[in-house]
Amino acid sequence: MKKQILSFAVIALLAFAVQSCGNKEQKPEEDNLTLGNKVDSLTTDIEEVKDTAAVKIENAAAEAKAATNKTVEEVKDASKKTATEVADAAKKTAADVKEAAKKTADKAEAAAKAAKDGTVKTAKDVNEALKK
Repeated sequence: MKKQILSFAVIALLAFAVQSCGNKEQKPEEDNLTLGNKVDSLTTDIEEVKDTAAVKIENAAAEAKAATNKTVEEVKDASKKTATEVADAAKKTAADVKEAAKKTADKAEAAAKAAKDGTVKTAKDVNEALKK
């Protein structure tokens, strides 16, 4: 019994498949159009594509302009930062040089004083030795 039911189901499916594969000639909607309508349709399609392309190009140009402006601002900021850093480094270097010069002058003055004091002491020692 099961075999008969299965056979019947298979035959029904095959019949349905054959019916759906039958020659049904349908004319596409495009075949029903006249030549003028086809030209109008194509012209409209071309205009839509042109408009879409123009919008995409305008958007891309706006994005490129924005990116360029951003880059210009970043370069300006970097230049300002670099100029500020250079100025700060120059000020620090000038302060370091001034401090080093002051220390050198102080050391030279101390050495001169020590030499003077040594000379005076030596002169006193010589005078005392001569007096004896």
